[in-house]
Amino acid sequence: MNYDRRDAKDYAREHFKGIWAAALTPFAPNLELDEAGLRRNLRHWVDDLGIDGVFVCGKQGEFFSMSVAERKRSFDVAVEELGGHRTILSCSDQNLDTVIDLARHAQAIGADYIVVHAPVLHFAHKQDDTLYQYYQTISKQVEIGIALWSHPDSGYLMSPELCARVADIPNVVAIKYSVPRDMYARLTRLAGDKILVSTASEEEWFDNIVELGWRLYLCSSPPYLLQTKADRRMREYTDLAFRGEVARAKAVRDSLDPVREAIRRTRPAEKFHAHSKCWQELLGQTGGAVRRPLLELTPAERDATRRAFETCGLKLGASSERSSAA
Repeated sequence: MNYDRRDAKDYAREHFKGIWAAALTPFAPNLELDEAGLRRNLRHWVDDLGIDGVFVCGKQGEFFSMSVAERKRSFDVAVEELGGHRTILSCSDQNLDTVIDLARHAQAIGADYIVVHAPVLHFAHKQDDTLYQYYQTISKQVEIGIALWSHPDSGYLMSPELCARVADIPNVVAIKYSVPRDMYARLTRLAGDKILVSTASEEEWFDNIVELGWRLYLCSSPPYLLQTKADRRMREYTDLAFRGEVARAKAVRDSLDPVREAIRRTRPAEKFHAHSKCWQELLGQTGGAVRRPLLELTPAERDATRRAFETCGLKLGASSERSSAA
């Protein structure tokens, strides 16, 4: 690692910025990890799409269906391909020993950051002290910078005040805060000097740069679903907004609305992962299968997605971008 626990916040503020994408994990037809496909995707995202970093083995990565050994192998692949400074590795799990085991592995292989989501607490209705002690326990076991993640799937949302309290822990450096905008705006005001606040909504990213001064998108799949090597409009509007060219940035941002709508209207309610992987394949990336309990798309759903993709206005450029979808 390039820092220790005491320097984690300063290091993150200098280096943890830009567009970070949450990787889908490609599985082969036999449901084994498609390591070669993962490597191709990682290189394409960083080299061709200008993505600044990648979040590996999160909810979009289907960590819940992977063994600990598979998760560690995915960590290894990401760091081998991109280096530690472009990787944030999800150590989320209900079992605290597993969280710490994964965190120590991430640290040992040279990743720069880990993510640990707020656990499901089946019997707790006042969670604040429980959660503070939870993150403090993890912090004491590792030097690596920790990103919190609060989302409705936990059964509750961490309040801005609790997040600000947890942000006092030395190596807590960021949060992926999947909450209503008034909550993450409040946390930015309360503790923006102690923790990098972000949310996964790409549709709110432009406003958060302009209105809240954010410099970190952490993170979801739009950076590689809305872009191609020949059409890097998310990268373009982000850079324009960072430079203060707000009107131009907004125009580029708005030009992606047909792509967003094509994805939104063809995505079946319970098939986020399968639909996103189908879209990846149409882009020439490696999508692959999903594991149970997730569901695959039906042939009709695939066909509707393909037709929407073909008319959404994304520029594909070289035919090689479609080669792996053939």
